[in-house]
Amino acid sequence: MVEHIVKRLLEAVSEDRADAGISIESVYRPAAGDKVMPPSFPGNNGPYLMETRWVGGEARKVVVLDQVPSQANRVEEALLAARDAGRIELPLFEMMAETSRGPLRLTSLEFPHRYADAYLRDSMVEGVRFDRSEPGQRLRQVSALDVRPLYERDPGSLLFGAWDSHRRGRWPKFARIYSSSIVGLDPQEGQRKATRVDPLNLTGAIDDKAKSEADWEYVAVGDKKEKKQGQRLSEIGHGNIAPGDAHGGVSITEARRSGWISLAAIERLRFGDASPEATQLARATLVALALAGDRLAFGRPSVWLRSGCDLVRSVEVLAFEQDGDTREQFSVSAADAVEVFHELRDRAAAAGVSMATDAIRLVPMPSLAKAIEFSTAKAAAEE
Repeated sequence: MVEHIVKRLLEAVSEDRADAGISIESVYRPAAGDKVMPPSFPGNNGPYLMETRWVGGEARKVVVLDQVPSQANRVEEALLAARDAGRIELPLFEMMAETSRGPLRLTSLEFPHRYADAYLRDSMVEGVRFDRSEPGQRLRQVSALDVRPLYERDPGSLLFGAWDSHRRGRWPKFARIYSSSIVGLDPQEGQRKATRVDPLNLTGAIDDKAKSEADWEYVAVGDKKEKKQGQRLSEIGHGNIAPGDAHGGVSITEARRSGWISLAAIERLRFGDASPEATQLARATLVALALAGDRLAFGRPSVWLRSGCDLVRSVEVLAFEQDGDTREQFSVSAADAVEVFHELRDRAAAAGVSMATDAIRLVPMPSLAKAIEFSTAKAAAEE
C-alpha cells in the first residue's frame, strides 16, 4: 500500500501529470439528534453564515459549520499532536514564554500567520532577534522561484498559505495547496433560552466587581449601592441570571466536508537550482504531508468541531480527480500516509532538497513577554 501511494503521488506531480488534484468528500450526521451549533458571527443577517450552494446539481441552502482557515488550523493541530507523540517528524519553531502561571508554549504550527507571524518576528534565538538570526535570515531568502527555505523549516506555510505583509519590502504570497470546509445542508434555525440558577439563590450586590478575586464587599438588598451599574453578584459568578435569548443552533439533514489538494498549485512551487528529480520528490513530499495531515485530523469515524457540533461520519471517498470527471478512488490510513511522507521526504533529501526535523527554540523579546504575562495572568476576563 505504502509503495503504491508513493509511486502514485510521484506520478501525480510529474511534468505530464494526468491528475488535477486529490479530493476528499465526507458525509456526516449530527451525533445527537439533528441539531448542531455552527460558529456565530455578529451582524444584521443573523448569527450564522447561511448561503445557497449547488449540491449534486441542485441549489440547496447550507450553513457553514467550519471554514477553510479553521479546517487548516485543525490539520495543523493534528500534525503538532502527532509530532509531540513521535508519530511524525517535522521541523518546528517553538516559542517558550515564562509566565507567573507557568510556561507557555506556542509553535509554528499554531502561529496565525505561519512563517510571517508577529510572534516569530518578535522572538529571539539564542539572544538574537529572530529576523537577524541564522534561521530568520534563511527564511528571508524565500522567493517565488525558490521555496526551499520554507520547505526546509516551515512546510506548513506552503501547504496552508502565507504572506509576509508586516515586514518592509515585497514578499512572495504563497496560496494554500490544501483546503477543506464543512457545511450543513437544509438548515432550519432553532431557538434556545439561557439562564443560570444559583444553588443558594443569593441576592444583593457587590461594592466593586474589580475586587472579584480579592476583598469585595456584599451589598444587601435594598441598599442604595445595590442598583449601581456593574455591581451585580452575577458579575463575579454568583446569583441568578434571568432567562434570555441565546444562539439556538440549526437543524440539518446532513453535513458535508469537501477537501482538496491542488496539484496545479503544487506545480507552481519552484525549488531554485534543484534537479527535476529533486523537485518532483519535494512536491510529492508536500502532497504527502497534506494527505497525512488530513488523515490525522479527519481520518476517524467522527469529528468534534465545537460544543454542540459533534459529527459522525457516514461515508467518505478519497480520489485522484482527472479529466472528464474521471475519478480514481483510493484509501489510506493516517499511519500509512505518515509513512509515505517520511519515505518521500528521505528520497527528496537524498536528491538534494532537505526538510529539517528538529525544533528551533525561541523566547519572546521583553516587550512581547510583558504582553504575554499581562494577557495570561492579569487581564480582566472580558478583555
